[in-house]
Amino acid sequence: MEFDTTALTSLAVTYGLQLLSAIATLVVGLYIVKMSIRIIGKVFDKSAVDPSLKSFLTSMFSILLRFMVYVSALGMLGIEMTSFIAILGAAGLAVGMALSGTLQNFAGGVMILLFKPYKVGNFIEAQGYTGSVKEIQIFTTVLTTSDNKTVLIPNGPLANGAMINYSTQPTRRVDWTFGIRYGDDLDKAYKVLNTLIAADERILQDPEPFMALAELADSSVNIVVRVWVVAADYSGVYFKMNEEVYRNFENEGLSIPYPQMDVHVKQS
Repeated sequence: MEFDTTALTSLAVTYGLQLLSAIATLVVGLYIVKMSIRIIGKVFDKSAVDPSLKSFLTSMFSILLRFMVYVSALGMLGIEMTSFIAILGAAGLAVGMALSGTLQNFAGGVMILLFKPYKVGNFIEAQGYTGSVKEIQIFTTVLTTSDNKTVLIPNGPLANGAMINYSTQPTRRVDWTFGIRYGDDLDKAYKVLNTLIAADERILQDPEPFMALAELADSSVNIVVRVWVVAADYSGVYFKMNEEVYRNFENEGLSIPYPQMDVHVKQS
């Protein structure tokens, strides 16, 4: 069998040029991507973008631009990209359906990083858990509870569900309900409570502390007390006041009642 050297040479030159073009496109394209990512990073630095958001966006842009370079290089080789992209899209759809929960968490992470309903260091309550935000990852948020447990909460429910952020406001209101026995001196109870409030320097005087008779309950006369404190002092003030009321009410002749029932037996 004789080979047509002219045709073979022409074929080698044609595909050789395509191969060289593809390699050149790949090398130059990846270099441009590298430089572009550096520029994007500098823009984010000047814009004071959150570090977590900067890292995520930089990675996303890098993956997207590299994918475009690879597609262009394959196109230089004469590969039909329409069919390739269709197959890739079908595969992506199948993977997306299989990983729908993961993709939802990914989207939730993007929303959290963009809108910042909370940030690292905030004390939040969400999805039945309460703790300080230790880390915001792409798929999960890591909380550290008060008893030093680590909780991982998926970002999807966090982005779409209700959440309480205790760290956004500088002050918090502390509420108590203290009960005294029927027949006890109400004015004396007010006086003792005002003395205890004045003795704690952590309690703010603006807004002014508030107290009132809230309820005539079955076994007690309930007094509601509300004061404002710096957010970081909330727990300390709350527990300390409970302790001081328990000690001082008894010394002042005030009783803290417990639920009880009087039964009267009548004989006919």
